[in-house]
Amino acid sequence: MISVIIADDQALVRAGFRSIVDSDDELIVVAEASDGEEAVKAVRRHRPDVVLMDIRMPGTDGIEATRMISDDPRLRDTKVIILTTFEIDEYVFDSLRAGASGFLLKDTDPENLLEAIRIIADGDALLSPSVTRRLVAEFVSRTPGGGVAPDLDILTPREREVMALVAAGLTNEEIGEEIYISTNTAKTHVSRAMTKLNARDRAQLVVFAYQSGLATAAPTDNDP
Repeated sequence: MISVIIADDQALVRAGFRSIVDSDDELIVVAEASDGEEAVKAVRRHRPDVVLMDIRMPGTDGIEATRMISDDPRLRDTKVIILTTFEIDEYVFDSLRAGASGFLLKDTDPENLLEAIRIIADGDALLSPSVTRRLVAEFVSRTPGGGVAPDLDILTPREREVMALVAAGLTNEEIGEEIYISTNTAKTHVSRAMTKLNARDRAQLVVFAYQSGLATAAPTDNDP
């Protein structure tokens, strides 16, 4: 079972998401929260696999709550999906930098929501690759110096190559096919790159890739 926490300040929105999640026999909602502070407390109590997190909530907002979850080593296995009204939004970019694993429009289809939860929980693919890359590229280009870039010299040449492919939106299986290695070996290189760069997940690797200049090509309109 994939455990889920829903954080949104509107009870009707939470009820709608709960209904969708609970309709899947492999997913279970373990708690709800009406603001960021409640969300962090619930995550620390239940240690869910995935949090559906609204950005704009009273008090502690979704970005700060995501940062608090990301900074807590005890919650390393909990992934955050940001719920947003606009895809290309500075708040969404800030949430990715804070440690969110991906984002979804609030009006997404139920099937896409359930699939997104599975993708994020599995961790081997980037959610909405083309949109994520376009978002990151746009906001990194607006930031003087591209933001604080990590030192990629600590990575091996193969790890940098794999990181660039992650930034291009490839799954572990696709990376393996691209550079002629096994899926497990690709997964190992991705994990090592994340560990060395202290990246929480693939989404942060994408941010780091653009900030460092490793990824510079304009994203395409279609996901790989």
